[in-house]
Amino acid sequence: MSGRPTRPATSTGPARLLAPLRRGWPLTLRGGGAVVLGTGAIVLAHAVDVAELVYVGVLLLVTVVLAWVSLWFVHRYGEVSRSFAPDVAAVGRESVVTVHVSARAGLPGALARWSDILPEGIDGDATGVVPAGSAGRMRLTYRLRPAQRGIREIGPFHLTITDPFGFARRRLRLGSTEPVTVTPAVVALPPLAEYPGEAGGSLHTATHQLGEGADNLIPRAYEPGDSMRRINWRASAHHDELMVRQEEQESTPEATVVLDRAAARWSADASRPGVDAAFEAAVSAAVSASARLAREGYDVTVLDTEGALLGAPVPAGDTVAVEQLSLDLATVVAGGEDRLPLVPRFFAATVAGPVVIVTARVTPGDVTALSPLVGHSALPVLWAADTTADVFARARDAGWRAAPLSPDRDLADTWQLATERGTTRAAF
Repeated sequence: MSGRPTRPATSTGPARLLAPLRRGWPLTLRGGGAVVLGTGAIVLAHAVDVAELVYVGVLLLVTVVLAWVSLWFVHRYGEVSRSFAPDVAAVGRESVVTVHVSARAGLPGALARWSDILPEGIDGDATGVVPAGSAGRMRLTYRLRPAQRGIREIGPFHLTITDPFGFARRRLRLGSTEPVTVTPAVVALPPLAEYPGEAGGSLHTATHQLGEGADNLIPRAYEPGDSMRRINWRASAHHDELMVRQEEQESTPEATVVLDRAAARWSADASRPGVDAAFEAAVSAAVSASARLAREGYDVTVLDTEGALLGAPVPAGDTVAVEQLSLDLATVVAGGEDRLPLVPRFFAATVAGPVVIVTARVTPGDVTALSPLVGHSALPVLWAADTTADVFARARDAGWRAAPLSPDRDLADTWQLATERGTTRAAF
């Protein structure tokens, strides 16, 4: 169901008169009928001079009053807390919410219905009936499925208690709202099957000789000051001179994901998390590409076009760091100046591993400005939305692995179109 209830339209006449009955009237339809019958019996008793009707009327009225009093003085409810499994929700993934309510049992047969208010962007059925005989601490569960990224407020928690006779009801609002962080959707992208040797990664690790490593030992000529313990006698006999062990330290190749947040390239809705579908697809693409590259053995850094870090760097193979990156990107929004053409300056003095740029509208001028980056990246990938087919063709001619980005297209397919050889087959 949808989250926050909508505000009712202003009405007049009978609907307006009945509004209090729907909202906070303490009597049910049965209780209201009992009051009418009791009052009518007392009035009729005087008219027909039948004393027994007075007893019946008084009994009905006293029963309704006692039913209402029992809801106030017998039932006791205290603090409300919630726990989430998993702790952080993600777009498109189901989460379980457990509501803990401290309570004291009421009258046997009393009925209590509960509901938890869900915000816009989170779907679920947060309603139910409190199990009979619940006492001490109630434990209620329901499932929700986030549809929008961001920090959402769940609650407050509501209880509607009805006495065993069904005459009176009491509505309670317990606790306050509780925030839940909804991270962007992480899509499992296909592996870089064609790039283990060309683009680096876990199958093609660069090495450099620095100090004392632990695993990869290579011999070098003895120099004054070297410890005698490091002499490699077998290599010394082979080279006919003293040789010592020099350790070889491995370095992990790096990859960079650039998420273009420039306000000029996105709609005004992108200034709020979870609202603009195109920007949400871009955020999901950025974190999904980071997860894929980390699995391939890269240290991944996520930047915006101004060079600012958007999240904690992701070490190669670290799935926990990917989750932290998703958490960092849960609240990212569009904003800032348009500096996409300046991105090649970040890599001007180095040869980078894969570079993935995620942006919105790309112009022929942008393709020209970005073309120097192609020569500095082992795998230049360009994901863009609101871009024409001829601009994509120019980008591919310049050396980019380009593909369109759209909320309506499968992200795994567009990643495969962008990274595999022969990307000119990309459809629009």
